[in-house]
Amino acid sequence: MRTLAFSGLAALIVAASSGSAQQGAGAQGAPAPAQSPAARRPPATTVAQSYSLEEIQTGQSRFAAQCGFCHGRDAQGGESGPDLTRSALVAEDVRGDRIGPVIHSGRPEKDMPSFTLPDADIAAIVAFIHDAKSKAESVAGGRRSVDAKDLETGNAEAGKRYFTGTGGCTKCHSLTGPFANVGSRYQGLRLLERMLYPRGGAASRSAPFLPPVTITTAAGEKIDGKLAYRDEFTITLIDSEGWSRSWPATGVKIEGEDPLQAHTGQLGKYTEEEIHNVFAFLATLK
Repeated sequence: MRTLAFSGLAALIVAASSGSAQQGAGAQGAPAPAQSPAARRPPATTVAQSYSLEEIQTGQSRFAAQCGFCHGRDAQGGESGPDLTRSALVAEDVRGDRIGPVIHSGRPEKDMPSFTLPDADIAAIVAFIHDAKSKAESVAGGRRSVDAKDLETGNAEAGKRYFTGTGGCTKCHSLTGPFANVGSRYQGLRLLERMLYPRGGAASRSAPFLPPVTITTAAGEKIDGKLAYRDEFTITLIDSEGWSRSWPATGVKIEGEDPLQAHTGQLGKYTEEEIHNVFAFLATLK
């Protein structure tokens, strides 16, 4: 239940409430204003496809680790990458025949790097992208902004109790230090991003924090590099040659100090109510 609740809120961060298309030409015959991308329906999938829940879930973790930095964890766009659920290439893809080559070769002209991934990982990523697109097609409208009122549902007092007690947040964050005015420096969605994803939130993407770590695989191989991504499912490291490498979190040992690990560990513990309550408390720190 905790994982489902968190997933629901994570969807809220990037989700779309229904929006309406802009009106047509006026009575004077003036040209109709162009629709925003969010007001237009995604292109229809050319060939209907289905994937197993296992494929989609595996693809979700692989996508988050390899592609989520640019395209968002839900494939609906991020800081620098486009919304893949609205991609014509994805709409025309049939089980990876178009997506796969792009992953392998990248798009240097658009600053997309190439990725060397096992075929099974690419197949899983394709499954997740198509599932994300199918869900996007089923939603009326396409607004991808979050109203502040969507987030203001928590109890600040309950959030303070969680922050100073159950959550153990004061082990790292002192309410008498610089953290005491975090609610003034970040508001709304940016504050929630900093709370849930301090390593990769919008406020930190211009200068991401990548601590040095050593990964030891189940076979005993040791790989040194910088920790690029970590959640309860996946660990991604940038090795000394600049390659991005990922493993299931339960299959490797990680050594090195990661001051943000407490945030990662918290993701699997929060209930939806606790997230809203802590957010409400943080918003009062001004």
